[in-house]
Amino acid sequence: MKFSYKFSNLLGSVYRKGNVVFTPDGNSVISPVGNRVTRFDLRHNVSETLPVESQLNITCIALAPDACTMILVNEEGEAYLVSLISKTVLHTYHFHKPVHDIKFSPDGRKFAVTKINQVHIYHAPGKTREFNPFVLYKKFYGAYDETVCLDWTTDSSAFCVGCKDMSTRVYGAQRYTNLIVYSLGGHSDSVVAAFFEQNSLDLYSISANGHVCVWKCDTELNGLKPYTSTQKDRQLQEAEDDEKDEEEEERKENDEADTQKEEDKILYKRIAKHSYKEARGEGASYAKVTAAAYHKQTHILVAGFEDGAFFLHEMPDFNLIHSLSISEQSITSIAFNSTGDWIALACTGLGQLLVWEWQSETYVLKQQGHFNNMDCLAYSPNGQHIATGGDDGKVKAWNTNSGFCFVTFNEHLGGITGVTFNQNGQVIFSSSLDGTVRAFDLNRYRNFRTFTSPRPVQFSCLAVDNSGEIVCAGGRDVFEIFVWSVQTGRLLEILAGHEAPISSLSFSPSQALLASGSWDKTVKIWDVFENKGSKETIVLNSDVLAVTFRPDGQEVAVSTLNGEITFWNPHTAAQNCSIEGRRDLGYSRKEQEKITAKKSSFGKAFNTLCYSADGKCILAAGRSKNVCIYSVAEQILLKKFEISCNKSLDGIEEFLDKRKMTEWGSLALVDRGEGDNGKVISLPGVKKGDMSSRHWKPEVRVSCIQFSPTGQAWAATGTEGLLIYSLDQSLVFDPFELEISITPDRVKDSLTKGEYSTALMLSFRLNEQNLIQEVVENIPVSDIDVLVSNLPDVYVDKLLGFVGTRIDFSAHIEFYLLWLRTLLMSHGNKLKQRSPKIMATLRNVQKNVTRKQESLGKLCDHNQYSIAYLLARARAKRKREEEEEAVTKEDGEQDSGLEEDGDGEVMAIDAQSEDSFTMSDLLMEQS
Repeated sequence: MKFSYKFSNLLGSVYRKGNVVFTPDGNSVISPVGNRVTRFDLRHNVSETLPVESQLNITCIALAPDACTMILVNEEGEAYLVSLISKTVLHTYHFHKPVHDIKFSPDGRKFAVTKINQVHIYHAPGKTREFNPFVLYKKFYGAYDETVCLDWTTDSSAFCVGCKDMSTRVYGAQRYTNLIVYSLGGHSDSVVAAFFEQNSLDLYSISANGHVCVWKCDTELNGLKPYTSTQKDRQLQEAEDDEKDEEEEERKENDEADTQKEEDKILYKRIAKHSYKEARGEGASYAKVTAAAYHKQTHILVAGFEDGAFFLHEMPDFNLIHSLSISEQSITSIAFNSTGDWIALACTGLGQLLVWEWQSETYVLKQQGHFNNMDCLAYSPNGQHIATGGDDGKVKAWNTNSGFCFVTFNEHLGGITGVTFNQNGQVIFSSSLDGTVRAFDLNRYRNFRTFTSPRPVQFSCLAVDNSGEIVCAGGRDVFEIFVWSVQTGRLLEILAGHEAPISSLSFSPSQALLASGSWDKTVKIWDVFENKGSKETIVLNSDVLAVTFRPDGQEVAVSTLNGEITFWNPHTAAQNCSIEGRRDLGYSRKEQEKITAKKSSFGKAFNTLCYSADGKCILAAGRSKNVCIYSVAEQILLKKFEISCNKSLDGIEEFLDKRKMTEWGSLALVDRGEGDNGKVISLPGVKKGDMSSRHWKPEVRVSCIQFSPTGQAWAATGTEGLLIYSLDQSLVFDPFELEISITPDRVKDSLTKGEYSTALMLSFRLNEQNLIQEVVENIPVSDIDVLVSNLPDVYVDKLLGFVGTRIDFSAHIEFYLLWLRTLLMSHGNKLKQRSPKIMATLRNVQKNVTRKQESLGKLCDHNQYSIAYLLARARAKRKREEEEEAVTKEDGEQDSGLEEDGDGEVMAIDAQSEDSFTMSDLLMEQS
């Protein structure tokens, strides 16, 4: 069993806060998800979370024009320079203040940062030969309040900045004689966004109260005159070098301004002022503008409002193109792609990300995570899908290959407490606090069964037997287990015996045994089909939190409130061993707790358990940031995974920050009356807003954990979403019965001599994937039958796992399918006998073959329909030409030029269609 699991992807969370950006090619959108970023490839329908993690939530993203580097800024102003090629952090830099906006210049030489009431210009990383990639170029002052937005001109010569002081300022990126700083007013609320026109200094500014000002500049973009130094400037420069204080710098700017008055300077004039109140209508409710974006090539302006509506206008005439409402929450970020066809819209309140094609009025991407916490998950038997349930009452199904949610079920009215798949993976069962257990069909995407109890019960856990015919659910307020038939939907039996809420249920994979754990400190083993009473009762020292069977059904693991994991024989109720794991959960302390982290750890325990695919190890997690893997045989901790280092979550740090401590206690205990988005709560009597909302930090925890049936990955539902950790086969060196004489050169020599069996076995003993691939692909097809039939059983399992993995990645599909067929035909009986041990390998083979079959089936169907269409067009063209010739003969008119033009090509196509050259022949020839 290998434990080199690395973070692979983050599902269930598509957007948290900050700005979304498109890549320069316009095919991908990058979205901040907590302290990570996810890249959604819209062309190939794949999502990827970068293995880059910040200390706090990310609020700003800036992407370089060459799409090679990216700058991420978190809540406290710490910046990370990330390479999109190697997907690693190259450098970190601290701005020491929260950053509102950051953008690269169009030429990629500089980038601008807005913080407090200043704008800082830096040289772009990688463009200068400096040890520090962040080299400050110049600081710009002048604003009376915070600067919130900025935009560059097309040639990167100037930029504009919108401020909360209701003004927009235009600065020159370098020193010009006719432009130092130009301030534009005209608004009665803070400026949300400001944009330049393409190849022009003309400007649009949008305020929060829905006013759009159109500014016309009397100077062309190439009319900016570079500044030349004078004697007076040199004297001021010498004085500045001597004193190095801000007063001298202000005096210099005043002298420059006096000099500028004498020269020609640029002049702005407001030629129009528009209002979104007209577009929304007279009867529409008042809503503030929260985000805006402008595409300079198509002159399209889009603005999003706090009530979820957005409007598209054509500038500068402000002609309304389209309006749409996507939700009831505020739109936080808007972005255009390079061509202006797609618009990305993000909402913080719902965690929603949309990509909308405004010309066809269709969604390119529409993804939304769980509104509240994600509480449970389940892998499908082939490992391709994951089902999750949340406190918002939704059941979502995710594709593990693409990372997208492909269906959402909203039938439940309460929080979901358990989800599971049936045996063939076509049905999802879910239990909820609303008193129902529902079955959802993944083929028709509908709820086809609803299981209820005679009296209202809040179901706390769920289990389905191995045949998929029986579903059981345990009650939280009624201490009973309800058993239903899936085919009829009728309640078969009620199992009573527990004296406290049922915390966990688990069916044995090999027998009809049901294990139930309860807060009454007992685990009961039930034979659901024969006896009505419990078969065995296991008494423990503490409340039971989780129960799970080993994959072979010969052992059951129990997690209790005292932090122990005990292992029992389900047939004799004898304890095999136990693991003390409370210390492995780690010490952590919340901001508002008044006790130490060591005292706080006494209340922690493992809330979820899961065996590995081979049953040798167990995965455990709870109210902590750590996930532990234990060896059951040795009863030791093998590895500990830290799922998050996000300090925006509560319970991450072991010690509190002394800077936040006073003589009366922590500052976190002071209720400052802030809402979720940082706004001060309104006074009583207002019409809008939740008076009970307060600022709070979510606690880091793992609510459910599951191993993939293929054994290649495991998933955990936590505060940040659904995290997937998988094995990277290329980085694992795990030799098997390795000797000194076994080297890659010896393997290649055996392959050259034609000793294919020896070369194959030696390559498996080295266990290097590239070497195994080279050996397998150099073995002739005619020797596969003889080689596989004489292969020892030890190497059969390894060859089966290798072939099953290569089917998913290799282009030689038929070649590896021949290997797979020969393996199963020659060793099928032996593989069936030891199937429990190699179940992970068999499921991985089934998953990859099924996935490849689906993709190739779609391709063949598409080719078949395309060929049929071409043949039909050829027949129709020939028939039309024959009708035209017949009409021509009747009229006695013949055109020799038309008869010769293209006639040979049509006759060739027609000959193929009229002969016995059928569709199957075409497909065979193409393959």
